[in-house]
Amino acid sequence: MSEILCEWLNEEVKLSRRVVPGSFSEEFSNGYLLGELLHKYGLQDDFNQFSQSRVANAKLNNFSRLEPTLHLLGVQFNENVAQDIMTGQRGAATKLLYELYIALEKKKKAKLTGLAMEALRPAATAKLKSIESVLYREHLKTLTPRQTDLQLQQISEHFEIKSKAIEDKIARIHIAEQQKVQKLQEEQRAQDIEKHHIGRRRQNEIMARIQAAIIQIPKPPPSHTIKAIEAKKLLKKKREAEDTYKEIKKFEKSMAGNASAVHSQVTDSNIQESLQTQKLQETTLETTAQTATELLNIYSDDEYIRKIQKRLEEDMFAREQREKRRRKMLMEQLIAHEAEEEAYREEQLIYRLMRQSQQERRIAVQLMHVRHEKEVLRQNRIFREKQYEERRLKEFQEALDREAALAKQEKIYCEEQIIKEREHYEKIAVERAQARYKKHYSICWEVIDQIIDLSTKVGEYRLLTNNRIPLKLMLDWKEFFFNGKPIYEQASIQPLPKEPSTEQLVELNKMNLLDEKDYGEYKSMTGEWCPAEENSENKPPLNNNILGHVLRRLMEIFYPPKPKSSPPLFPPFPIKGCILGKLFSGKTTCVKFLEKVCNIQVLSVDTLVQEAIQAFLKNEMKSERNMIPQEAESSGEQNEVQKNLSKSPLKVLKKVQTETPINGTKGHCPVKKDTSGQEFKSDISQDGLSKLSVRAQLGATSQKLLKKGKSIPDELLIDILLEAINQTPPEKGWIVDGFPMTITQAKLFEKAYTGIDPEAKDANSGKLSLVTDPRAPNKPPVTSPAFDLSILLDISDTVVLKRVANLKSDKSKSSQSEQETNNQNSDAEILEEKIDLARDQVLHRISGFLDTWPKLEKWFSVHQNILVKVNAETEESLVCETVKEILMDKIAKKQNRRSAQEISPGKKLLPVTHRDLLPPIPVAPPPIEPGSDEWIYVDEPLPKEIPGFLVLYWEMVENAYMNTIKTILRCLRDEQHSVIYYLADVRKKFQDYLKHPDCKQEFVSQWQSDFNSIADDLREDEETKAELHQRVTDLRDLLWDICNGFVLRLV
Repeated sequence: MSEILCEWLNEEVKLSRRVVPGSFSEEFSNGYLLGELLHKYGLQDDFNQFSQSRVANAKLNNFSRLEPTLHLLGVQFNENVAQDIMTGQRGAATKLLYELYIALEKKKKAKLTGLAMEALRPAATAKLKSIESVLYREHLKTLTPRQTDLQLQQISEHFEIKSKAIEDKIARIHIAEQQKVQKLQEEQRAQDIEKHHIGRRRQNEIMARIQAAIIQIPKPPPSHTIKAIEAKKLLKKKREAEDTYKEIKKFEKSMAGNASAVHSQVTDSNIQESLQTQKLQETTLETTAQTATELLNIYSDDEYIRKIQKRLEEDMFAREQREKRRRKMLMEQLIAHEAEEEAYREEQLIYRLMRQSQQERRIAVQLMHVRHEKEVLRQNRIFREKQYEERRLKEFQEALDREAALAKQEKIYCEEQIIKEREHYEKIAVERAQARYKKHYSICWEVIDQIIDLSTKVGEYRLLTNNRIPLKLMLDWKEFFFNGKPIYEQASIQPLPKEPSTEQLVELNKMNLLDEKDYGEYKSMTGEWCPAEENSENKPPLNNNILGHVLRRLMEIFYPPKPKSSPPLFPPFPIKGCILGKLFSGKTTCVKFLEKVCNIQVLSVDTLVQEAIQAFLKNEMKSERNMIPQEAESSGEQNEVQKNLSKSPLKVLKKVQTETPINGTKGHCPVKKDTSGQEFKSDISQDGLSKLSVRAQLGATSQKLLKKGKSIPDELLIDILLEAINQTPPEKGWIVDGFPMTITQAKLFEKAYTGIDPEAKDANSGKLSLVTDPRAPNKPPVTSPAFDLSILLDISDTVVLKRVANLKSDKSKSSQSEQETNNQNSDAEILEEKIDLARDQVLHRISGFLDTWPKLEKWFSVHQNILVKVNAETEESLVCETVKEILMDKIAKKQNRRSAQEISPGKKLLPVTHRDLLPPIPVAPPPIEPGSDEWIYVDEPLPKEIPGFLVLYWEMVENAYMNTIKTILRCLRDEQHSVIYYLADVRKKFQDYLKHPDCKQEFVSQWQSDFNSIADDLREDEETKAELHQRVTDLRDLLWDICNGFVLRLV
């Protein structure tokens, strides 16, 4: 895959830098090449603002600009993917490039520009998009470290590496010095041992000489007790000396370890000093060890202990003397300090007394100055107030002039924006028309291509069959033409490959299509299998009802049908409707008018979602929600619907928690931010969530999705809408504002409200193909659709743009009035939000409506036949009155239909006659034929193993029979083609034979010349006539011999 991407980037796209398979993570880490790639395809217009630098700010800028373009292409991209690419994670850049390769190839095949892709993009909530982009930038800023942090990290890593190198060097030097010291100690120890051996040897020699020179006198018996006591004392002293030496050595080692730890934290300037200090410590350790060994060797008796005690006493005496001197010095310093403080206090007292008399004189002078200053200040204040008044008047006039200039400039700006939007809309309309033309052109081209293929095929077979094409071939070609299959053979499927190509798959589909068609004709005895009029007795065999009943029962046992869920029950509302239309078509105005005039409950999905979230934030419980008064008749139905709906939020929540990040179905519901500041509590337990009302549970699910930056799915929106319908009083009808927006929402609402899936198919259909079930289950009764009425407020795009422009002008006027009155109410906020939405999303919303409306129109007009179109370009009051009349007419028709169903016509009572009172004459019923409609089937219990064996055996027999029939019919088709080609070949050969030259004409011409050469008078002679007859006979025989010779050669 890396080689394919490299070839694509280097050869086809031709980036500014050549990439190799192993350099994706490094080359694409700053996002510059990704922007250049999108710029090559005409999708990144702001490529000139990209930076090739690899600093953090440049990466953040590049990836922030890449995010909307990648989302436009449908590529999965978020802050985590951007961080992985920026940090050079293995495989992240390759995966993104592969997704870009697929998306750009699709765009290249579709031949769409970036503007067209934005126009064709489905409409989404503006606030959610802005929140997503802002969240992406914020998260990317938090995930991307600053350049200063990276530099500090590099510097710290550099110093850490340097400090580690220095520590390693110090450790190596320390180890070398330790080894040197150990070596010196070993050498010293070896020298001491050698000296000891030499001294011992000399001592032995001297003792041997003394013993040889002195006469040995027997010694008195030694006292073993005294020697043992002295030996014990000596051993005890040696042990104490060794323990003392070990403690001293351990203390010196700990001091050396602390010194080394302290030295490891110092800077480079203190390293040399630490080395010198360590060397001194090691030399002191060596000298201490040597002195200790000397002391142990020399003072091995009580003298060493006495010296230590003496030294401790001297140290204690010196310490006491130092403490006395320190105390004496401190006392002298304290006395001197007290004397200085006393002198300072006397000086301060004298200074204060002198200063008090001076202040009294100064106060009198200051009072005179203050009076004078007050008078000056009063005069200045009066003059300054006059200046302020003049300045205020001047500034007020300037503000009025400035506001007028700004209003004029804003008006000009609004007009320019309107002109730009109209130009943009015209451009989008042209692009849509071009796309529609291309689509129609491609369809027409395909149809014309198939017509040409059919015409050429018919022409070829007319030549082959001499203008007598079999009807079967024409029907087969017609089947290909209506199913969009190519008439000519694309590839050979003989023999059938293991992995067929695309053309071979098309041929296989054509073969299966003809097999099914021929098998259906053969089974129903139609087409070429239809019996002739003289053989009308050969009718199709009747259905074996008994076999069909047995097989149906076996199928039900072996394939048990799935239990059908009971549809939700709703009270019979007077009216159920929806109002649809483009943006600014007047939907909300009409529903508000209907709510006031007709007493109809208006349901807006956006408002319902906000109310559900508020109910969750307020912890609305089930008891609070069920306290709404309801009628006694509909209480059972309402409770049942409440139970059905109470299960749905938990299921939807689980489904949302387990599904992947990009969901296929998205809802279109912008939700305002909660002004109360309450946050979503993610730690609510399942029991606590189940105690909330259904609306609060649905609000919890919606809040969780919106917190994650996701759209609300269609299933959740429909659950919220059904809960609102459930809480609507039965005597009031309801009408939905702007819902459904897509065909998926319409089908899901139909399924949820009526319990019937419009896309569901019969599960049992197709299991029995050779026999039919005599007791086929009755079809379910036709239920009324979820909506009784669907009103479309039809309006052109130009009128929508005009209304947006008028709304912008209204905004400018409202802003001026706000500045004059400084009153900001809720209506002004709503108007401002609508204007912002119109400025940003009006063209996208129009494009989205134009994309989704054809399917919705087909659904409401063809499938349900409830669509009514109203011209919304007229006055507002006229539109509202028209919608009201349509709605009231529908309510009246529905009430009349309901009353007609309730009052069913009863049977008319006929008068009783004398004949009716007579006893009936008994008539014997005819015998019931087995398998007829009157035949009663008895279902006896069957063992479990019998259905499993018989069903599988029947399926095997059925499949074998059908496959055999299809194979035979396929062979007949092939044989028919072979016969046609064979007869055409024979016809052509015969024509060629007829055109083959021979010598018959030469013999005939020779005979004619001979006959003409005879004179006229000789022709009456008998001998001449006989000769001429003989020559004619010979010519005839010769010609026949030539013809027979050609025939023999052909055979």
